[in-house]
Amino acid sequence: MPTAGLPVVAEIVRSGFVEGHHYGSIVALAADGTVDWSVGEVVAPVLPRSSNKPIQALAMVELGLDLPADLLALACASHSGEPFHVEGVRRTLASAGLDESALRTPPDYPLDDDAREAVIRSGGTRSSILMNCSGKHAAMLATCVLKGWDTATYLDPEHPLQVAITDTFARITGEPVTTVAVDGCGAPLLSTSLTGLARAFATLATATDGAERRVAEAIRQHPDFVSGTTRDELALHRAIPGLIGKAGAESCYAVALPDGRAWALKTDDGAPRVRPVLMAEALRRSGVLTDDGVDVEAVETTGRLELLGGGKPVGMIRAAF
Repeated sequence: MPTAGLPVVAEIVRSGFVEGHHYGSIVALAADGTVDWSVGEVVAPVLPRSSNKPIQALAMVELGLDLPADLLALACASHSGEPFHVEGVRRTLASAGLDESALRTPPDYPLDDDAREAVIRSGGTRSSILMNCSGKHAAMLATCVLKGWDTATYLDPEHPLQVAITDTFARITGEPVTTVAVDGCGAPLLSTSLTGLARAFATLATATDGAERRVAEAIRQHPDFVSGTTRDELALHRAIPGLIGKAGAESCYAVALPDGRAWALKTDDGAPRVRPVLMAEALRRSGVLTDDGVDVEAVETTGRLELLGGGKPVGMIRAAF
């Protein structure tokens, strides 16, 4: 999706001067699954990055993976690498008789600043278990052990685990997978449109039983396991009753509510800073901030990004769609 073909969705405003723009696309689905409104290109394939994780977790549950809710939430996570995340990954691996040596995630430091500094201060180094996708990988390994599949090649797109995930992904998005790329963690990365991604999240959020319900409830019950204790995603989960959401790299974000309304977005430049700004505005535009039980100030705070000058606020990133 070239920038030239996409509309401005946010403005970078400093000292009253618009010094730049973010271009992108957003889709909002109504409760009946139809497109309520959209901006930009919402039917062409994109790579949703980690926004795909709840769908990958769904496939594993359908294959028989039976994790407690907190560890199932961790299977959906781009976790911050806080101690409880790392301990959770070890629990998932141990449940399958494995340890962290089985992980094929690239070594990394925690995403969370404090957690990363704690590792460095203690003399620690990058490791596979600290990488933000290790919860998903641990669940993949546990699924392989359950099914008797090879654990050394679990990232191969032709591995039976990945074939099953692809089948589930196509079914729940309602679209064929046209591209299988390689994600940052090394796992297969499946394409869909923003509309397909929103449709998949709506299916999870509205489920009343089955594997879809288990995944959605795990996210709702343990949103801190899906992201981290300081993340904007956690704040949004806590602010809106029943919400499930997952951000991804390259400024992807998908959110859905139990009534079937759903949103998915992506910016062309992939800047993570603008992602929560756009989602907060999308939810406002769809009337979510007037729903019962919504913490309006908390939602608006997730969408408020100040620009600093001399250490003081002098501007903002503001939605412009």
